[in-house]
Formats: sequence, C-alpha cells, structure tokens
Amino acid sequence: MKYKIQTLGCKVNQFETQALETMLQTRGLTPAGEGETVDVVVVNTCAVTAESGRKSRQAVRHLENENPGALVAVCGCYAQIAADDVATLGVSVVHGSGDKERFADDILAALREKKTIEFTDDPFDRRVMEELPGGAVDGRTRAMLKIEDGCVNFCSYCVIPYARGRVRSLPPVRCAAQTEKLAGKGFRELVVTGIEIASYGRDLEPTCTLADAVEAIARASGDMRVRLGSLEPTVVTEDFCERLKATGKVCDHFHLSLQSGCDETLKAMNRKYDTARFYESVCLLREHFPDCGITADVIAGFPGETEENHSATLAFLKKCGFSAIHVFPYSKRPGTKAAEMPDHLPNAVKVRRAAEVQAVADETEEAYLQSCVGKTLSVLFEREDGEMSIGHADNYTTVCVHKGHLRKLVENVKITGIINKMLVGKIV
Repeated sequence: MKYKIQTLGCKVNQFETQALETMLQTRGLTPAGEGETVDVVVVNTCAVTAESGRKSRQAVRHLENENPGALVAVCGCYAQIAADDVATLGVSVVHGSGDKERFADDILAALREKKTIEFTDDPFDRRVMEELPGGAVDGRTRAMLKIEDGCVNFCSYCVIPYARGRVRSLPPVRCAAQTEKLAGKGFRELVVTGIEIASYGRDLEPTCTLADAVEAIARASGDMRVRLGSLEPTVVTEDFCERLKATGKVCDHFHLSLQSGCDETLKAMNRKYDTARFYESVCLLREHFPDCGITADVIAGFPGETEENHSATLAFLKKCGFSAIHVFPYSKRPGTKAAEMPDHLPNAVKVRRAAEVQAVADETEEAYLQSCVGKTLSVLFEREDGEMSIGHADNYTTVCVHKGHLRKLVENVKITGIINKMLVGKIV
C-alpha cells in the first residue's frame, strides 16, 4: 500500500505529518514514489486564516482528482473546526487535530472495511498531551520535537484555541528522552516546536517553564544545536536569556510573535503585551545573544487600524531592525471576535499596507544581512546545487559556499558577500 501526504500550515503540522508517516510505515504502508499508484492520500489541514481553510479544501479536491480511486483521509485544524464541510468533499476519513494514533488506525480500518469514518472531539476536554515520535521527513537534516500543544491566549483574530484546546506539555524527562534518540540518529539540529511554547509547563505537576524544557533538551542533545520555535515576547526575561545562553546549544535566532507595532491595535487584537514590553524582549535577546537574528509576524490592515496606527507599526519595525518579517494582510476568520468587529478595511487598503510593511521588512533584512558580512557563522548545510552547498546559519540566514558534498555537515563559514538575500562565504 502506497501513501501520499500534503501538509498545510505551521511547523507543528509538519512535525505531526512526519510522526504520522512513522505510524503509517509501522502499519505496513510506504510512501509513493514518482509515478506510482497511490492507495491513500492524506491532507493535514490548516485553519489559521480563512485563506488557509480555502487552500485546505483546494488541496483535498486536487489530490482526489490527481489520484482517482485512492482513499482520502483528512486531519488537522481545519478538519477539527469544520468537519462537516470536509465530509462534503467525499473523503473517507475525517479526523481533527488530536489522536494521530487513532487516525492511523482509522485509515487502515477504512481501507480494510471500505467504509467512511469521522472522529472529532472537544479539544478543551484534552488534558494530556499525546506524545508523538520526534524526527524528520525522510531526507531532512534537522529534526523536530513537539513539546507543547494548545493555547489559551484567545487573540481576537485567531481560531487556533478552538482547534487545539488548552495547554498540554510533554514533561522535561520525556523531552530529554526523545532528544537523546534523535541525537543518536545523527541529526545536527533540533527544532523545538509547539502551538504556544511560551506557555510550556503550566499544566504539569509540579509546574515548570520553557527554560526548564530547553535545559533538559540541551543536556541530551549531543552534537545537535537547538532552535526554538515561535515565542510570545513575554516569556523573554533576564532569567530566560541567561539560562538559554548557559546551555551553549541554543541557536542565535528567535522568532517573536509581534502582529502589530501599534499599542492600540495590539489591544484590539487581545495581545498580552505592548510595544514597550516587546522592545524590552528584543533588547534582552540582543544583550545575551549579540548579533542574533530576530524575526517576527505582522498582520497588516486589522479591523479599525487607522493610517496613524499603520504608520506607528512601520516606525516600530524599523526601530526593532528585524532580520526578517513574515507579512500577512488581515484575513477575516469566521468564529473569531475580530470577524465581528466594525470597520473592516477594503482589500485594496490591506494589500497596500501589507506591501508597505514588506518594503520595511526588505529594508531591515538587507541591513541585517550586511551586518553579517565579515563575520564567521556556523552553518548546517542542507542541500546542494551543482558545486554549491547551501544551508542555514545558527542565526537562520541562508548561506552558500562554492564547495560541494557538505550536506548534513556543520561548518564555520566566513561571510564575504550577499547575492539575492543569500549570504555567500568560504569555509574557515
């Protein structure tokens, strides 16, 4: 039996897909090669925006048409909050965002018994995190480890708490055990991920923090460096930075969830910080991790955002000097408080503002790349292009060198220039 999986959305979905692949393979299924007949198609969906939902439905239809006769199974956040809509697409198995072991079993049951199966639960009833095997999709040089699920921040634009439920954490001892296994498999980098890892440990007895988990992971990481997923800025304190720095393993890159550089807009978004607190986090990280890359997300054109609010965001982005910014025009998501807010902006305004944010993003990224020239960076090489080896530095910049056969190796590279937003250099 051959399967094919398409994944939409965040690193958590990517992690859960590779875990699901492990489960399917232990049940006798194998990934389909190019041109091979596919018996099972799986779509792991995303619901973070209305556009994500549309793309999830589109992916299901496309794979159904591309693989006639294959069993189609759908899981993930969009399937969790819109199971009835997914069922209308004619799929055989519909699951939500939890219980991947049962999802794998139900795929086999549907194949064996030629029946349709639908299973979704109330995510707020989940109390214990499902421990899934850490690892990577075949061929990847870095592994992922999901240490947390769920979110209770209830940002006004976000539906994810309703798709994932309350915070559940993988105990530090289990984080360490999984890390040790991955280190033994030869991975050189571990990406620590979750839905909202800043809330890690608040559900455990006794309670603990993200820093506790990172320390446990670092002790078990062997030759792997450790990269953190997206952080809420309020988790960044003096103690947090000191403890991460002391491990000697944490990469010089931090992704802080910003969304807006205007206090009025942040309040409307129900974010738990203001720009002063956010900037404090930026300064703390740069104090303890000099020259680190700091990236962020920004939503342009939130309901009620004025031109003055937008201008404040642009100024704040320049002040922070991010190494990269992910820019999203606001997308109305049914089921969120923001969807019911007054003063939604015309699409043309949202597109223009997103373009203006992107222009600032390009400017700050260029300045950060220029600041890397002349420095020596540690690079994990991931792919080759002719005589070029390409990978990511610990600050998450893309680096290439004119030397082949470096894939899966970590080398120190003296940066000599920039080509098309890519750093170039020579092995030290």
